[in-house]
Amino acid sequence: MTQETVTLSDAAAKRIATILRSDGHKNAMRVSVEGGGCSGFSYKFDLVDDANDDDFVLEKDSAKVLIDSLSLVYMGGSEIDFIDNLLGQSFQIKNPNAVASCGCGTSFSI
Repeated sequence: MTQETVTLSDAAAKRIATILRSDGHKNAMRVSVEGGGCSGFSYKFDLVDDANDDDFVLEKDSAKVLIDSLSLVYMGGSEIDFIDNLLGQSFQIKNPNAVASCGCGTSFSI
């Protein structure tokens, strides 16, 4: 089975690189999919030290994102973006597999 890759927008890469530089102790941002949330699944963002053996590693400029193999199944073809507007700042995942999502942008269903 061929999985589509996940991409990182320029805005997200810039923000992740800034976060990693300011933390100083973590090497990457982990993005994972968990059960729960108002639409069935939710995204989780964590700063971590190292990659696991089954991680998909996404690097752009000074940003490094890790996605475990199970989460990658749900996220194939997605773009991780960073939005900074009048409503606030947040990471958003543009997921073509999601058939519904909630207003907060962190929960979705397939």
